[in-house]
Amino acid sequence: MKKPNISGLAHVVLRVKELDRSVEFYVRVLGLEVTSTAGKRMAFLSAPQQKIKSHELGLLALGSEIMPSEKNRVGLYHVAWQMDTLDELENFHAHLVNEEVKIVGYGDHGISMGIYFLDPDGNEIEVFYELPKSEWPSNLSKFDGKFPLPFNVERLNVS
Repeated sequence: MKKPNISGLAHVVLRVKELDRSVEFYVRVLGLEVTSTAGKRMAFLSAPQQKIKSHELGLLALGSEIMPSEKNRVGLYHVAWQMDTLDELENFHAHLVNEEVKIVGYGDHGISMGIYFLDPDGNEIEVFYELPKSEWPSNLSKFDGKFPLPFNVERLNVS
């Protein structure tokens, strides 16, 4: 049997309480652009540099009375957005601090560095920089890339 020919992940849809609040957050904090809406229930957003897809993120409003899911439930852990350079990640970190977005963690995965934070509904977001594949170590299980553990918080001016 022939394997499916999937070309990549197209988009993620997140359930949110208040659509306007969530759209404002993703536009202000991540710099996404609204590409379309479906009434007051859904919005579709995309990175400004993305010219191929209609959207990478969909937001589905459930209503403010909906209770958030438990943190340790089975399901989506986080959505990750990629930066092209480490300098852009540093600048984004400063942007998060300036916007007073609570950062919940940092990750050094050997080949990438990430910043983790929450949207208004508690959905976890990662913004990261990843080394070009040509610079990856031959054995990824060793995590001996350019950013060895522990995470170099000084590089991102983390206090």
